[in-house]
Amino acid sequence: MTDQVDPSGVLLMRTMAMPADTNANGAIFGGWIMSQMDLGGSLLANEIALGPVGTVAVSEMNFSRPVKVGDVVCTHGTLVKVGRTSITVQVEVWVKPVLMPEAGARYKVAQAQFVYVAIDKEGHSRVINR
Repeated sequence: MTDQVDPSGVLLMRTMAMPADTNANGAIFGGWIMSQMDLGGSLLANEIALGPVGTVAVSEMNFSRPVKVGDVVCTHGTLVKVGRTSITVQVEVWVKPVLMPEAGARYKVAQAQFVYVAIDKEGHSRVINR
């Protein structure tokens, strides 16, 4: 659980968890959550790099609560660092439950740090010009 009441960073993506995204226990598969985080983080990194990026590392991955079918999944990101060729983004996933006990209820379900590398047309790393 977390005492945090508001997401950190900017809203990068929002989608709804669907039945096809469930694991054998009926909760949303952690790999699907992680893919949403990677997609959202790469959107922010693309804007900073002014071009395509590739994911090279994920660290401090933490799942704190399950996600249910129908929940609205919101991915938020914060720029941590820009290097010569790399960009580090802190990503959080917050959920607006399908059955909200109160309007506006939401909670954090996952967080991780993603590292992206700016790539050129051939897929090689390139310097980030800012």
